[in-house]
Order: sequence, then structure tokens, then C-alpha cells
Amino acid sequence: MELVIFVGKDKENWGQLTALVNRMDCEKIIVVKNSQAEGFPINSKCHVISIEDSLPLVEMKKQLVEELKPKLSGDFEVALSLASGSGKEHMALLSALLSVPVGVRLAVYTKQGIVYVN
Repeated sequence: MELVIFVGKDKENWGQLTALVNRMDCEKIIVVKNSQAEGFPINSKCHVISIEDSLPLVEMKKQLVEELKPKLSGDFEVALSLASGSGKEHMALLSALLSVPVGVRLAVYTKQGIVYVN
């Protein structure tokens, strides 16, 4: 399963994402980030997609579908973290993933490790 995370401008939530990136057992991590979110640490598994939050939601979703489709391996589902970012960004990303189409398992890092909350 691949991990897809959204990195917003809200740096106080980046620790949650960094824990997932560093501890999740997966071959590929797709980092969708707000174009203004600079400095998020990535590793060799990460593939970055940058989006502009000034775009209308429908345009943002369209861009994400175009960029996500070739990066996803064809698995039936992905792990997804929406711990960072805005509601508009989350809606665009979730809508794009469902349009690809892939199923979504919401992932969060806790004291017990990685937990799927759905």
C-alpha cells in the first residue's frame, strides 16, 4: 500500500506526517503539498506534487487527478493522512483519489504506532 500525505502551511502538524513518512512500511510515499509549505523533510521514497491553494477547488482536484494517476501503482487502496492542510485542500485531494479511483484508509501515527481510523 502506498502512503499519500498532504502537507499544508500549518507546520505544527508536520510532526504527525514526519512520523508516518519515517515509520510506515511502504514502497512509495506521495507528498501533496501546498506550494507555500517549504522545508518539509522528505526521503528517497517520496514523490512530491505541489499545488496552489489559490486555485478553485475543482481546478485543484483536476490537477491532482492528472498528477496522481501516473504516480499510483494501481493498488486498490492507499493510506492517507490529512493531518495537515485546509478543508479545501483535503476535499480536492480526497475527491481526486476517489476519482482515480482508489480506496482510502485514513492513517495516523499514535503512541501505539500506525493506526487506521476507518
